[in-house]
Amino acid sequence: MTTHENTDSNISVEKSDDFAIVSEGGAMPTEPEGQSEKSSWRFSKTFWFANAMELCERAAYYGFFIGITLYLSSIVGFSDIEAGIIAGLFSGTLYLLPPFLGVLADRIGFRKSMIIAFSLLTIGYALLGYNESKILVICFLIILVFGAAFIKPLITGTVAKTTNATNRARAFSLFYWTVNIGAFSGKVIVPYIRQGMGLEYVNFFSSAVAAIALLITIFFYFPDQGESEQKSAKELARSLIGILTNARLLALTLIIAGFWTVQQQLYASMPKFVIRTVGQAAKPEWIANVNPFVVVLCVVFITQAMRKRKAINSMLVGMFIMPLSAFAMSLGPWLENLAGNAIPLAGIIFHPFTLMLVVGIGLQGLAECFISPRFLEFFSIQAPKGEEGLYLGFSHLHSFFSAILGFFISGFLLEKYCPDPATLPQGLSPEEFAKYYEHANYLWYYFVGIALLAAFALIIFKLVTEHVDKKKEQALDTK
Repeated sequence: MTTHENTDSNISVEKSDDFAIVSEGGAMPTEPEGQSEKSSWRFSKTFWFANAMELCERAAYYGFFIGITLYLSSIVGFSDIEAGIIAGLFSGTLYLLPPFLGVLADRIGFRKSMIIAFSLLTIGYALLGYNESKILVICFLIILVFGAAFIKPLITGTVAKTTNATNRARAFSLFYWTVNIGAFSGKVIVPYIRQGMGLEYVNFFSSAVAAIALLITIFFYFPDQGESEQKSAKELARSLIGILTNARLLALTLIIAGFWTVQQQLYASMPKFVIRTVGQAAKPEWIANVNPFVVVLCVVFITQAMRKRKAINSMLVGMFIMPLSAFAMSLGPWLENLAGNAIPLAGIIFHPFTLMLVVGIGLQGLAECFISPRFLEFFSIQAPKGEEGLYLGFSHLHSFFSAILGFFISGFLLEKYCPDPATLPQGLSPEEFAKYYEHANYLWYYFVGIALLAAFALIIFKLVTEHVDKKKEQALDTK
């Protein structure tokens, strides 16, 4: 989520039928009714090159991000708590900056901005591979933040500018499939690099893939700038302040942040948890890919089945799946006691901890199918009339809050229940060593609690807002 891919701040939502979620937090438009005959799969070269660049960027980013806390602790030497704070700020900022950087990109031109962005990524990833100084690593992460945040509005803006009303839905469908192919492929490849060469070499992989995107930009990306559609920085700041001062919108954002706080654990807690409990042979990258796989497989069917239901009711289904997801991830020790430490399934031998993580993450993907397709619709309805587009520029503000909260909490929980082996006393016997991890699964109970709190908060939100709206209608009827 996963993830997590922003749509351009200029894209508005008029009805829920136009959107589905592919995963990694992105809304994938589906083809509107009545346009199938006029629409075409033919797009400009700029469109296809933009998609190729996005595929590279997502492969580089998620290949790096799945191991960011491992890198910060194992290679750089930060504690679990410090790594969580740094990774949370890194991820959270990525969701706050894109609308503002889109304004800058619109002024200096898409091509120049794209060259700047991929240059920053290529250099930033490479420097992370060469340097292990704590101060320098933080500086290089800042470089990556600006490079990655720059790209989000650039690519979606390019897709919007190279399409028209008849083919835009199909274009964004292709774009978001590309997003997920890139994210999925990056996480498939990096375990071989991490286990074969070393964790630090993953940075060089990401740098190389970003460099490919840079070369595509330099030699093949020549967009027609077209008419500017970006909002001004003043308008964006006003919409952000409007969300933060609108009690209903802020409450909804914070409640949904509870869902994404649990979802963030794919990157915050799960990689360290599985490697420290199962061993270095574990592949958290592949486990994390269960989420987009389930979303891609199920989202169309679930969205279709729930299309006649109210958006908030669909979201509630997903919110109550999330506690089950976190609870399933805690059941590794129970399954190990029941079936041993090697469970054959579909021709694959699973460690019980790994198998329960797969089950839990699969449930997360299922929950996302119920929540994400309807959130943009519901968020836009709560926005002031005529300002839906502006407000939707910050519809992923929940990811800003959840990234910071999720990674911060993760660092403390890992240190308490699943500590870094490097911090343990030397010369421990296997039995003594195992005692430090006998309650590692307890960390998932905290996320069960967060998910339940968010689910019940959404029920209260629904009841209160429906009551307020009903009173407003009654007041209007009496006039």
